[in-house]
Amino acid sequence: MKPILCFVDNDEVYLFLMRKMIEKKYKDSKMLEFYNGLEAIEFIKENIHDTPLLPDIIFLDINMPVMDGWEFIESFTRIKHKITKPITIYMVSSSVDDADIERAKNIQEISDFICKPMTIEKVNQIFGVTEYIS
Repeated sequence: MKPILCFVDNDEVYLFLMRKMIEKKYKDSKMLEFYNGLEAIEFIKENIHDTPLLPDIIFLDINMPVMDGWEFIESFTRIKHKITKPITIYMVSSSVDDADIERAKNIQEISDFICKPMTIEKVNQIFGVTEYIS
């Protein structure tokens, strides 16, 4: 079974490119898209007991309107004890600010900080694909 991927990002071009890359290489994967952290956290709260609907992996942007990535992480931390499914979160940003990278590394809920643009090699690595899929 392919993982459910969740992209929380307000950059429509980036989302389009990621969708095309995922559809081409991982056809059976399901993709959720939210344009800000509030939409994503509300989806998680609404489906907190419906585990098959929750994402396996969240790719979270930092800078978004309404609720940014940091605020999303704060909200997620408050409800994660109610979630029975493991969810891996990657902070994905065009920011190369050392403060953002260090802050992400110090938050237990964030598995890694990925600089945009995300490559197919990075996606393969996240999916645990050892052979190269281009």
